[in-house]
Amino acid sequence: MTDRILVVDDEEPIREIVASMLGAAGYLCKQAGSGMEALAVLNTGAEFELMLSDLMMADLDGIGLLERTKEKYPDMPVVMVTAVHDISVALAAIRNGAYDYLLKPFEREQLLNTVSRALENRRLKVENRTYQTNLESLVKARTDQLQAAMSSLERSYDITLEALGDALDLKDRETEGHSRRVTLFTIAIAQALGLPREQITIIARGAFLHDIGKMAIPDKILNKPGKLEVEEMTIMKEHAYHGYQIVKKIPFLADVAEIVYSHQEWFNGEGYPRHLKGNEIPLGARIFSVADTFDAITSDRPYRPAQSFAAARTEIAKFAGRQFDPEIVKVFLEMPDKIWEDLRKEIDGQTYRVTYTTGAKA
Repeated sequence: MTDRILVVDDEEPIREIVASMLGAAGYLCKQAGSGMEALAVLNTGAEFELMLSDLMMADLDGIGLLERTKEKYPDMPVVMVTAVHDISVALAAIRNGAYDYLLKPFEREQLLNTVSRALENRRLKVENRTYQTNLESLVKARTDQLQAAMSSLERSYDITLEALGDALDLKDRETEGHSRRVTLFTIAIAQALGLPREQITIIARGAFLHDIGKMAIPDKILNKPGKLEVEEMTIMKEHAYHGYQIVKKIPFLADVAEIVYSHQEWFNGEGYPRHLKGNEIPLGARIFSVADTFDAITSDRPYRPAQSFAAARTEIAKFAGRQFDPEIVKVFLEMPDKIWEDLRKEIDGQTYRVTYTTGAKA
């Protein structure tokens, strides 16, 4: 495409000469006899690859014209033409955004060389911006693809984890459905604590997998109807470590593995297997501990019927600071019964998939 140049000068003979030189070199020229006339031409929507403007004009000088066009037409370089042989005047024009300047009188080759450099500079700037835009679009597209792939991969892991949880329910009939219930209860408490979504996702996975280590416990111990012997209880307590060993091998579940490892720890250090205390216990495990006890008390067991929410709150409050983090207990006690009632309604008798970020059924 032929480059278009706007020639601005209040002396018609000079305009004609400049336009003639440029036309002979293959450029398309439009003339304007003043700064205001040049603005009028530009405001019609006409586009130019370059503007040549006289510096000294009556109604609107070259600097004024430059200031009024550089923001609206940032891709159009401006070359100032002046008869004032004062370098400070030319430098002032460049500081105001002019690409270059020409001193009158100038030779044809000077004009063409300056115009050629200005147009090449414009071309490079436009190409660079186009490249940057395309690159940003490409990076965004690749990032979106990567995020989609990671989300799909994580969802695949979640489905696998849910399958493991279902397998545990089949093995441990006494607590069937417990992992799903306690996961939703844990999510509810974590949300009440105001934790960020990403952290709740990790905590929910830890809650769902807390008992996965029981897969390694012999059935005769896991399903023994009576009280466990000391040796059997020792073996049963190993499930936290076994669960940790299983989960830590799964990519990006390191934090989840720590929750699984610590879910039987007590706030005062009397738990197992590492006798952690206070903030040594991962936050997710401290939240889970409250949710787990709440579910155990409010669920039917072979040896007793489910107890009320009020009874569960009383028991949990009694052990605040001993078994449970007192700050978490405080938040838990302020949560209304309706939350637990609604979650129970969603859970009981329904087939659903835990969505780790919200706790809703899917």
